[in-house]
Parts: sequence; structure tokens; C-alpha cells
Amino acid sequence: MYELDAGRKVVAITVDDGPDPRYTPAVLALLDQYGIRASFFLIGENAAAHPDLAREVAARGHHIANHSWSHPDLSGLSAAKVRDELGRTSELLGRLTGRAPTWFRAPGGGWSPTVLKVGAELGMRPMAWSVDPQDWATPGTDVITKRLEQELRPGAIVLTHDGGGDRSQTVAALKTFLPLLIDSGYRFTAPPG
Repeated sequence: MYELDAGRKVVAITVDDGPDPRYTPAVLALLDQYGIRASFFLIGENAAAHPDLAREVAARGHHIANHSWSHPDLSGLSAAKVRDELGRTSELLGRLTGRAPTWFRAPGGGWSPTVLKVGAELGMRPMAWSVDPQDWATPGTDVITKRLEQELRPGAIVLTHDGGGDRSQTVAALKTFLPLLIDSGYRFTAPPG
């Protein structure tokens, strides 16, 4: 899945690479402030290191999804290694949150027939994105915000990050971007579980 229904003025906010104790709470606070439900693609290692934060994301009503155990390029791995990366993460997230993930995202968009097959065997559907501000490269708050505004369209799945490095620029960009979306008449959704 790369997009939602383009005929409706809806957008899905997705947040990758957490949970991170420095930035996940700030992202959660912003989403709470605007009443937005997002999809958090959690890395297993990070959820294992910060289980209370993973539980908090779920407790606040956000969709919990699988982003592998250690964030490798899954497309170059054997089926057994892909199964380990995704299976361990699903098991942990299910135990922590009470809900097994139904969506997964290959780190860096590293999709392959093997990745898609193993994900399906584990009961998950693949979700990519249609808007990528490349916030992971820390290009600056203004650049992230501008990219988000320029690429946005109805039905967009927006990729952002709360882990994997300094995400203060992402948090600052979301402070500007989320109210702009609301003022433009967008509604927020998470893809169906």
C-alpha cells in the first residue's frame, strides 16, 4: 500500500524507527494535541529497550506496526532471516501491547518477493509511503516542512521518523505541518487494522 483513497481529503501519518525516549514523547504530545491517530512502525530492538514507551504508543490509540527487529535491508536477506526479523518483532509487540501487528514496513523500502511472502505468511500486509520528506537525513526543519507541503495530496501516506538519530527537526516540522493540514481541511486516518 502506497496510498489511501485519493478521492477523499485524508492523510495517514506514519512514524518509523522508534520508540525513542527523546523524540517519541514529543511526537505523541503533538498527535494528542491535534487529536490525530497515527501508525508507528516500531523496531523490535528499540521496543525491547523501551517497552513502557511501546505500550504507551499503543495505549494512546495509535496503530502499532512492525519495522523489523534491527532495521536491516530485508531485500538482501534469506527467507529465514526475514522471518526472524519480522517474527521476533511481531511476537514482542504483541506481548507488549496485546495486539499483534497487521502491517509491516521494510526498512528503507527494501521490498522483495521474499520479504512480501514472509510478511504475508506472518499475517501482515506491506505498507510503503507516498510522501517522504527525507527527515531521516536531517536537512533542516524548513526543508522538511516545505517537502511535506509540496508532496502532500489527498490519500497520502506520510513518512516521518521518531527514532534513528536526532529527530528534533522532525518534531519542529510537525508542529507547523499538522495545523496546516487541519486548516486545509484534511482528516487523519490510520489504515485499517
